[in-house]
Amino acid sequence: SLGASLDRTDAEVRERMKPSGNKRVLRAGLLWLLPAAFLLVFFYQPLLAILRLAFSPAFEGGWQGISTVQVLKPLGFTLWQAALSTLLTLLVGLPAAYLFSHFDFKGREALRLLSLLPFILPTVVVAACFNTLLGPRGWLNLGLMALLNLPEPPIHMLQSLPAILLAHVFYNTAIIIRLVSSAWSRLDQKLVHAAQMLGASPWRAFREVTLPLLLPSITGASLLVFLFDFTSFGVVLMLGGPQFATLEVEIYTQALYMLNLRLAAVLSLVQLACTLLVAWLQSRVSQLRYGKAALSAERANLRPPRSTAEKAFIGVMVVLLVLLILTPLLSLITRSFVTLEAARGERGQIQTGFTLRYYQELFQNRTGSLFYVPPITAVRNSLTYALLTVLIATILGLLGAYALNQPWKANRILEPFFMLPLGASAVTLGLGFLVAFRQPAWSGMPFPLLIPIAHALVALPMVVRTLLPALRSIPSSLRQAASTLGANEQRVFREVDLPLLLRPLLVSMVFAFTISLGEFGASSFLSSAQTPTIPVAIYRYISQPGALNYGQALAMSSLLLVVCAAGIFLIEKIRLPGEELY
Repeated sequence: SLGASLDRTDAEVRERMKPSGNKRVLRAGLLWLLPAAFLLVFFYQPLLAILRLAFSPAFEGGWQGISTVQVLKPLGFTLWQAALSTLLTLLVGLPAAYLFSHFDFKGREALRLLSLLPFILPTVVVAACFNTLLGPRGWLNLGLMALLNLPEPPIHMLQSLPAILLAHVFYNTAIIIRLVSSAWSRLDQKLVHAAQMLGASPWRAFREVTLPLLLPSITGASLLVFLFDFTSFGVVLMLGGPQFATLEVEIYTQALYMLNLRLAAVLSLVQLACTLLVAWLQSRVSQLRYGKAALSAERANLRPPRSTAEKAFIGVMVVLLVLLILTPLLSLITRSFVTLEAARGERGQIQTGFTLRYYQELFQNRTGSLFYVPPITAVRNSLTYALLTVLIATILGLLGAYALNQPWKANRILEPFFMLPLGASAVTLGLGFLVAFRQPAWSGMPFPLLIPIAHALVALPMVVRTLLPALRSIPSSLRQAASTLGANEQRVFREVDLPLLLRPLLVSMVFAFTISLGEFGASSFLSSAQTPTIPVAIYRYISQPGALNYGQALAMSSLLLVVCAAGIFLIEKIRLPGEELY
């Protein structure tokens, strides 16, 4: 029959187009060559350098100079604060996920977009937000002092564990909202209705039907939140006191201030082992098939609230999310336009109130110091590093995504090799760069050149995770049709793959750009006094006394906040309907 002939012809075309085994292996090997060489030199070599440093016999006394308390104390606090932060994030994120997956209300999309902004903010900006809100000269203390006529700030929340936990909840709630609400909105409601028809109450239907089906999504999101809390650096460094040292902060302190590279290396190995274990667990949970059979391909239709209880729930959750997310952001922006006290060296009456001075001072070297680095220089450095990061991460990520998309059995081994940087912290990476590239072969390379390389290592897994699903979704029939019409592989990529990958490419480029702008852990190790990035400059200014230094830090933080908000807006506009960010 005609249909059988067409099927036979189509099979013959596919068979002719299928590359031979040797050619397929060669193609996959060529695609892997550049990304693998990049990772071997700039990721695995620094990790091996830390390993050699920790076990080097050159250290006098070997391991006897390191006590278990020096390792177990920061490890215990890191695990404790990460677990507590994850629990608090779930308490806020799960009701918010139910809100966004079930109800349609005025301002829903704006609030959903706003909830994502904290996740992409640099940690130093998050710390600056809570400093302007809860600090001694923050808006909350200033308001209470004026209202109650108090001489001293009544709230002393900074340099405490509650400040760290609150910042982590602010930072990571978006992960729970996005991952859990996506699964919840696709849950087949027929199963819940069947349970209710059999006599189950709404609470019992949720406990025995909905919750088990959502458990893989909740567990995966919780492990991801735990991973981010475990590797938190800027928030703990700026909002916690000396008694709240996580592994990340302790590595930073021991390496840069105590010059104890041996202890820093040991802590890095402990931290790396823990993060890789959590990253492996999260990867295994994300691959679970349990519960996915009950997820429909279509999202459930959102509905307006019907009962008084539903309206009250929506009102409470909207107020809670606005207070949690919008209040710190507005506090930072408004405080950057207000002066309350004199800068160092100023005499006479001080003009308080609205001012543009902090932004104007970003472009001036008022002291005339030869060693002064203007804040605008940090902005220029960060933009340069971000553009280089986008170039490196996009090219390597595209090659890596194509390599992982090849039908090659070795990809089962190579995929973890490629995604491993996702489980390594930026602080460990920065320490590894310091140890590995101080050798004679690298002594002529300036550290600023290594900064975009370190940023690209942080951004590369995110780029691959964005491009690989889009690449796998391209129908092979389109490539086959183009090849049948005489197009070679380069033309197939240019006229078939590239137009379909354009949106994911733009999303990955925006991700790489914003990640580079806000990266603080590795930059704090690699940037010099003359070549700071924006987060490093913010930390330096906010750590120095004086209203002018504090104001400049707030101005730079506000500018970085605006750039990140623009990046989130672009990502949301570029993505196709139904695509998920995570």
